[in-house]
Amino acid sequence: MSEELEQPVKKTRKPRVVKPKETVEKVVKQKKAKPETIVEISAQQVSDYLKSHPDFFIENVHLLEHLSIPHPSGVAVSLISKQLELFRSRSQEMENQLLELIEIARGNDTAMNRMHQLNLALHDAQTIEEVVTNLHIVLTEYFLTDFVAIRLIQTDSSANLDNVFIAPDSKDLKPFDNEFRTGRPTCGKLTLTQARVLFGFQANEVKSCAIIPMLFTDLEGLLAIGSRDENRFHASMGHLFLTQMSEVIATRLITLLQQEK
Repeated sequence: MSEELEQPVKKTRKPRVVKPKETVEKVVKQKKAKPETIVEISAQQVSDYLKSHPDFFIENVHLLEHLSIPHPSGVAVSLISKQLELFRSRSQEMENQLLELIEIARGNDTAMNRMHQLNLALHDAQTIEEVVTNLHIVLTEYFLTDFVAIRLIQTDSSANLDNVFIAPDSKDLKPFDNEFRTGRPTCGKLTLTQARVLFGFQANEVKSCAIIPMLFTDLEGLLAIGSRDENRFHASMGHLFLTQMSEVIATRLITLLQQEK
């Protein structure tokens, strides 16, 4: 028998697929990408880092203000530690003072703007009636009040200004004897009689008020500013701004009254 020699079978190679460069880079990046993990730093690592960087606090001296380091002697405190403690205390005190000054500056800025608007409103008024109208507008809008009343002590025949002028012998002036005697503003809750004289049918709505007497050579009267908020005007308020406001208003009123004569 003749032996048949088996011929080796040649394997057919598959064609090689060449991937675009962008695809290859994307696959490589995906393989290299690892999920983000939060690495916790141990106290030992912090200690080792500080040992290898002894000048760390020299370059970051501001961090010392937030550190609390116990003294090895126990109750005894080193001079440097005491100085650092005083430095922290004074630094915090100065920061609080700075914040307070900033708040005061903002308040002064607001007060100046309000006074400026008041002056503009008074300058724009050409009659007593316009003064009253403009005061209602500017005090409500810029001074955040709800009620305004002016009572000038003199006799006037104008029917349109009956609610402004009050006769010198009127019994309605009696509830304000204290203001006229001291010449100083009073702030707080009105009596019902005072509220009715100043605000008429709206008396019950006024929960707090500032009453400013206007006592000048050519003018006597009252300026009242009321609010529905019972804490808006209180006895501990300063009087300087209220007094200055009444002086500005009275000056304009005097000018207009003299023009009408």
